[in-house]
Amino acid sequence: MKTIRIGNGCGFWGDSVDAPIKLAQRGRLDYLTLEYLAELTMSILALQKQRDPNAGFAGDFLDVLGTLTPILAQQSKLKIITNAGGMNPHACAHRAKDILHKAGLTRRIAVVSGDDLMPNLDVLLAAHPFTNLDTGENLATIRPRVVSGNAYLGARPIAEALAQGADIVITGRVADASLTVGPALHEFGWKADDWDRLGAASVAGHLIECGAQVCGGLWCNWHEVKDWSDIGYPYVDLAEDGSFTISADAGPGVNRETLAEQLLYEVGNPARYLTPDVVADFTSIALETVDARTMHVTKARGLPATDTYKVSIAYRDGFMASGTLVIAGPDAVTKAKLSGDALLRRIGHAFDRSNIECLGAGACAPGIFSLLEGKLAGRASDGMANPSLARPANEVVLRVSVHDRQKDKVERFAKEFAPLVTSGPPGVTGYTTGRPPVREVFAYWPALIAKAAVAAQIEVLS
Repeated sequence: MKTIRIGNGCGFWGDSVDAPIKLAQRGRLDYLTLEYLAELTMSILALQKQRDPNAGFAGDFLDVLGTLTPILAQQSKLKIITNAGGMNPHACAHRAKDILHKAGLTRRIAVVSGDDLMPNLDVLLAAHPFTNLDTGENLATIRPRVVSGNAYLGARPIAEALAQGADIVITGRVADASLTVGPALHEFGWKADDWDRLGAASVAGHLIECGAQVCGGLWCNWHEVKDWSDIGYPYVDLAEDGSFTISADAGPGVNRETLAEQLLYEVGNPARYLTPDVVADFTSIALETVDARTMHVTKARGLPATDTYKVSIAYRDGFMASGTLVIAGPDAVTKAKLSGDALLRRIGHAFDRSNIECLGAGACAPGIFSLLEGKLAGRASDGMANPSLARPANEVVLRVSVHDRQKDKVERFAKEFAPLVTSGPPGVTGYTTGRPPVREVFAYWPALIAKAAVAAQIEVLS
C-alpha cells in the first residue's frame, strides 16, 4: 500500500530555525511542513504590511529556506508546504524564488491566497454579521478598530497547487492540520467526501502541527528526555487507507503519553474536531506501540465538513505595559506587594485593568505553596521534610502590568518603576534594563463565514 512521509519542522513563528534542517536531513521526507501562524501573529503581520507593502509574512521561513537549499539540491523529491505567507504570501513567494535562483535551484512555487477578508470586509459585513462566537456581538460594533480578518482555508487549494506541479506551496491562513491533509489528497486521490480518511489525515496533521510537543516537548515525564538540546521533530508515514505511524528524527520519539497529550491539545470536543476539511472524531482512534519511539494510529473516523469557515479577526484594544523588579532580602513578598501597590497609587488614576504579581511566591501557580506546606507537614513526621522549602521566599520578582485605552496613562505608568529603587523599601533592584515598553494591544474576535463567500486562489509562479 502506498505511503508518504510528512514531517513538520516548525510549530509557530519563533520555533527553532535549526529543526527544519535537521528533520529534512535525517527524516528523508516526501513533504516538509512548516507552520508559523497564530491568531496574534496575523495582526502583527497585518501591521507590518501596512507599514511596508512588501512585508507581512514570516521572515524566518526565508532564513530556513536559504539553509535548506543544499538539502533540496540533494533531495529532489522533497516538497515544502508552509503557511509562512501570512498576510502577504505573494511577497513571500517572490523572495523565496530569489533565494532558490541564487542557489542555482529550479523549483516551482505556488501561492494559495483568498483567506484575507480585509479588502472586501465591509461588503462581506453587509451579508455576514461576523457574530463573535464567545460573546454574540456583531462585528459592526468595533469595525473601525479591525486590523485583520482571515478565513481558515482548508487542504483542497494545497492539493490543487501540488497537482499543478508545485514543489513549494506558500499559503496565507489555512487550518494547521490542512498542511498535512493537502499532500494526502494530492497523493492518494481521495474523494471530497471520503470522511474517514480525511479525518485520519487531520489527526496526523494535528499531532505534528505543534512540532516537538508530540515527541517530548511539554511531556509530563520530562525527566525521561535524555537530551533537551536535540529533542527531535515529528514525522508521519501516512498510508492510503488513512492509517499511519508517527515517530521523530531524534530525542525520545513518540509514545502513548506524548501522543495523547498532543492529541488533546487545543481541542474542545474531541469527538467533533472541526476543520475546514472534515469533522474529525478523535475518540475513535486506536493506538498501538510499534517500538519505544514509534506509535501506530488506526480507526480514525470523520463526519461531513461544515458549510462555514472559521474567521480569525484582530482589532485594536488599547495599550499595555508590563515591568519587573527584583525584590530581595527578608520579607521579600511583603515588600513586593507593598511596592506594586505604591506604584499604582502614585500615578493617581485607575486603569482599565491592572495586575500585581509576586513571581516566586505562587503567582503563576496559585495555591502551590499551600500544597507544598501540606506535603511538608506529612513528611516532617517521617523526618523527610526539606527545610529549604519551608522557608519564606527571600527573593521574588515583582511584575506589575496595566492595560488602558489611553496610551498616555500607560506611558505614565512605565515611568514609575525606577523611582522605587530609592523611594521604596530596601532590596529593590533589576531596574537597569530601562523602562518597560508600551505596546499596542490586539484583541481576538472569532467568527464564522459561509464557505460560498470565500474563494481560494492558486497561482504558480513562472
